[in-house]
Amino acid sequence: MPADPTASLSPAQRRSLETVLALLAEERASVSSVTDERAWQVHVADSLTGLEVPELREAQRIADVGAGAGFPGLVLAVALPDAQVDLIESVSRKTAFITHAASKAGIPNATALTTRSEDLAKAEGRESYDIVTARAVARLSTLAELASPLLREGGVLVAWKGRRDAEEEQQMDRASESLAMRPESILDVGGRAGSEHRHLHVIRKSASTPSNLPRKSGMAKKRPRG
Repeated sequence: MPADPTASLSPAQRRSLETVLALLAEERASVSSVTDERAWQVHVADSLTGLEVPELREAQRIADVGAGAGFPGLVLAVALPDAQVDLIESVSRKTAFITHAASKAGIPNATALTTRSEDLAKAEGRESYDIVTARAVARLSTLAELASPLLREGGVLVAWKGRRDAEEEQQMDRASESLAMRPESILDVGGRAGSEHRHLHVIRKSASTPSNLPRKSGMAKKRPRG
């Protein structure tokens, strides 16, 4: 990928994402802390670094867990028009913004779901996604636990994280078998992302979903495995 991951965007794709950022800057409800001139790098370029993972480029169904204001989900939906991207967010003001932005920016393959990932995984979302993305602030083992029941076997979690944390990575290693989620690679994309310390953690679904997943909503964060 080039030093600027946004260089591959077509003019139409760029216009769509500029529309999203303009709406974000106008939004009165608090959905993102970065809405100024830094937003293109912090939200768009950062999201596009995920395309350095081949499985993400080839995915047909993507779930963006803890979608927040719509990143990376909206950006990936623009970059991957043949993929269906479901943006999972429990805060209704945020999903309202995502739905509005997707409509105004012409992103028909992005759908906001006002729900928790645990609830989706108990119903139609179970083992139905090729990729789960997460730019949420949570430990790797928590993100892997939320992703596992959503992913088909062999599917991949791509987690956007900052500085590497040896203890956190060891915790993920310890939780791997119980979650059927195997850490596979860590990509240093800081030179191309919105943060100089940005890393992408690629974690693969290694077996069918353990029968005890998902746990009750909130438990993965409250009592992480490992």
